Amino acid sequence: MDRRVRRTRQAIQGALVELTLEKGYDAVTVTDIIDRADVGRSTFYAHFTDKQDVLFSNLEALTFLHAEPAADGPLFAFSLPMFEHVHGQRRLVKALLGRRGGGVVVARGERMLGRMIRAELRARKGEASELVVSCVVGAFMTLLRRWVDEEIVATPAELDAAFRATVLPGVEAL
Repeated sequence: MDRRVRRTRQAIQGALVELTLEKGYDAVTVTDIIDRADVGRSTFYAHFTDKQDVLFSNLEALTFLHAEPAADGPLFAFSLPMFEHVHGQRRLVKALLGRRGGGVVVARGERMLGRMIRAELRARKGEASELVVSCVVGAFMTLLRRWVDEEIVATPAELDAAFRATVLPGVEAL
């Protein structure tokens, strides 16, 4: 991608993150984003179709949601690297998945995480119950969201330990 295109896209994405943290995703308009990013309306629409497109482009940038399933090693080994990645991208994740973020991105993030968990369970066990996938996604996302919203204070390692201690016994028992 051309440097100018990348800079413009980053300015627009950053503007959405800032505005979402300030006033919540639902209150942000395309005009707000354009003004904050200091770009023209036609420039905005040359890169994105609407504010949801900007939001999803930010979500796609979270590389931890694209991890390949592990067929060996500990079950759900993705959790610690994800928590560590989020720690480094906390502002972005807070805007996307925190209480001020849009419900649509939470649902998309849950679907992406669900696909990853489902693929790992299938790679290891040959099957993946939707009930189990839903429980694992719910546990992980709840910890993640409460952490980025600063409702709980913990290190990535502590979050990982809590997630694994809570989820693994149930999944392994099945």
